[in-house]
Amino acid sequence: MSHLAPTAAPRTGASDGAPVASLAADINAVTTHNPRLTPFWTTVTVVLTVLGVLVTMNQVFFWRLGGITLLQNTFLYLLLACFLPIVFIVTPALSRRARKSPGAAGGPPPGTSTLQIIEAEGMRTARQGVPLYDVLLMVLTVISCLYFASHGVDIQEYGWEWNAPAVATVLSLVFWALVVEILRRAAGWIVAVLALAFSLYPIIAGGIPIGILQGVDYDLLTIGQVHSMGTESILGMPLQTAGAILVGFLLFGTVLQHTGGADFFHNLSMAVFGRYRGGSAKVAVASSATMGMMSGSAVSNVLTTGPMTIPAMIRSGFTPRVAGAVEATASSGGSITPPIMGTAAFLMVSFVGVPYTTILVAATIPALLYFLGVFLQIDAYAAVHDLKGTPRHLLPRLGLALKDGWPYLGALAVLTGLLFVLDSEAQVPFWIVGLLILIATVSPRVQMSRRQWLDMAVDCGRTLAQIIGIIAGVGLILGGLTATGVALSLSRDLVALVGDNAILLLLTGAAVCFVLGMGLTISAAYVFLAIVMVPAVITVGIDPLAAHLFVIYWASVSYITPPVGLAAFAAAGISKASPMATCVEAMRLGAVKYIVPFGFALNPALVAQASGGEILLAFLFSVVAVYAVAGALGGYLAFVERRLPVWARVALAVSGFMMFLPQLWVTLLGLAFTAAVVAVVRLVVPGDLPPEPVEDSGEAPRLPTRTAS
Repeated sequence: MSHLAPTAAPRTGASDGAPVASLAADINAVTTHNPRLTPFWTTVTVVLTVLGVLVTMNQVFFWRLGGITLLQNTFLYLLLACFLPIVFIVTPALSRRARKSPGAAGGPPPGTSTLQIIEAEGMRTARQGVPLYDVLLMVLTVISCLYFASHGVDIQEYGWEWNAPAVATVLSLVFWALVVEILRRAAGWIVAVLALAFSLYPIIAGGIPIGILQGVDYDLLTIGQVHSMGTESILGMPLQTAGAILVGFLLFGTVLQHTGGADFFHNLSMAVFGRYRGGSAKVAVASSATMGMMSGSAVSNVLTTGPMTIPAMIRSGFTPRVAGAVEATASSGGSITPPIMGTAAFLMVSFVGVPYTTILVAATIPALLYFLGVFLQIDAYAAVHDLKGTPRHLLPRLGLALKDGWPYLGALAVLTGLLFVLDSEAQVPFWIVGLLILIATVSPRVQMSRRQWLDMAVDCGRTLAQIIGIIAGVGLILGGLTATGVALSLSRDLVALVGDNAILLLLTGAAVCFVLGMGLTISAAYVFLAIVMVPAVITVGIDPLAAHLFVIYWASVSYITPPVGLAAFAAAGISKASPMATCVEAMRLGAVKYIVPFGFALNPALVAQASGGEILLAFLFSVVAVYAVAGALGGYLAFVERRLPVWARVALAVSGFMMFLPQLWVTLLGLAFTAAVVAVVRLVVPGDLPPEPVEDSGEAPRLPTRTAS
């Protein structure tokens, strides 16, 4: 078996003689990941997942199973009926950690979801299986969704959103409460409380004395109907996008990981980058970025790849603090990296009104600049501290890695190509998923046991349930702001407050994005800001694509920024370093993420909204700018191979910022300034300085260092 194949469970004679008993054993084995998933609930999860995927494919491929064409609202209710109950199966109402004092040392950062806690720390509930109250909540969810689905025509034709029968009105209130609880379990208390507050806001909007917050008000029953049966709340634009596009891409990412893609991309990264100085960290960046691109979640990606990459970095000479920061920085970049970005990027399709391929192209240059900055800083750290790469004979051979794993690389290439060729981008990931499943079934290099197939199905269901639950809950924020009319007035008042000053509005937007990103998921923060902030930014002349990407970038920086830094905190738990020190280090490594959004907001050529020549010129200038900023932050200039004195670091930082500005004369001045600094450093600074000692700063003991011979 190839080293790329998933580790298969050993086959025994019992497997051939008693297939039913073997299947039961495989189902039982899955429960070790989550005691709630007894064989019965594992089966329920798999069945619901398969049904949900089939319902989506029926809509995406226009199958018209049973000769019936589903209305949009009927389809969305059926989608929710399949996936929302899974949240009650896999996620307990409260974990053991949640029952402890929230201020206990070592506890999770505020806003961490229960599901993240379970996955991160192996939390186990005392009870095996799903408790009765969760079963009741599941049943109520299914009944509500199926009732609304069966009356999809009535909801549209008779305006049940405003005047519904008694049964529909009662179920709308029940469904509203269930969605809030599902959001709490999937995304944490902060998001749930915020969504609940905004969903209740229309009840008091008319009586608020502050003019900017005044809006149309409704009674409780009416707003319950609006949230549950309207098209601008739970069933609003975010969920419509999820049903049309997101399900297939989430399915693709999960299947790619489970069929061996994760191992392949890690081995490929080792073969390409492992032998260079700081190679273990560069491997971590490449593999974690690839995995983050597939999962779209910074925290879960740290918890998946970190146990492998962080110890490798520590063994090669990186301090635990820096190793954790590298992993957090790389993982947080996955959600901004094409071709599969985070959930918020798919939501952009509806908000901006452009094909996903347009967003994919627009996000390419900023993502390249971000990872270029991370790589250059890692290289600088390794050069200053003389950290060698891994000996070549200990690394996978590039040719062998490509030979064994070409289907995974091919799958990404075909996915990207088909997105540009096919008219329906929603169908593309399903075709590639089918191809991956075929490869996993017939290829001798990928041998998956039945337990692994079950693991994959359960993981697909858990991922889809969590994301769809979050999106449905976030729709309540959209519904509250839209129903009252406050969204439009807030945007107008914001422009009136700051005037036509684009820089001031962008700085205000960055601050708001960061604050919201600390407590909300990126998708939740994006939906809120796409309604309130982005229209104001567009009003002052910022390109719409750049404005939406600006919000996504600045909402995601909270994963590596104190005081929250969820990705950095998760990485620190693996590296045993100080969480806050890891956060500060990650902030330095990911500094380009704070700068690039201002660059493409002021110069739309960086998001491919210009002619080819302008795009190329802006990209080249930005590469030099990132080179200068990374050198200033890392204290070392790659290629020049010199350490930088303080004056040179300050000068390069200033010139780097200048080259991000859209005025050509300022950019050229910054370029000339950079060239002058590089020339002086080359002439004045000696190139044979001894390596600096790696500071330990009281961190956990370092593992033995292994350097290239």
